[in-house]
Amino acid sequence: MDILQIRNYCLSKAEVTEGFPFGDDTLVFKVNGKMFALVNLEGDLSINLKCDPEKAIELREHYEGVSPGYHMNKKQWNTVMLDFSIDSALIKQWIDDSYNLVVQNMPKKDRERIQGY
Repeated sequence: MDILQIRNYCLSKAEVTEGFPFGDDTLVFKVNGKMFALVNLEGDLSINLKCDPEKAIELREHYEGVSPGYHMNKKQWNTVMLDFSIDSALIKQWIDDSYNLVVQNMPKKDRERIQGY
């Protein structure tokens, strides 16, 4: 996936905003003010995504382009290289997982509003 595809996919989700809180080289996507994806725009294109800790280890073992989250909690975040070695459908699934993990940890009223219940 390229940066435009990532951006469009992330912004298609409910209540997502984007910004550059850490400088011009990191595009951050948030849902209700909480980060779920960070895209490194400088050097090799990559994305940091929140992940279930057990699944995070499994993905790192299975995919060469997945490593512990750069500058993040290594237990809960993965860095995924966007060098086209990983299928776009998988990256979208991992973005969904990250978004959903963040939403499910929000207070009930926020979860219900975001999920449309």
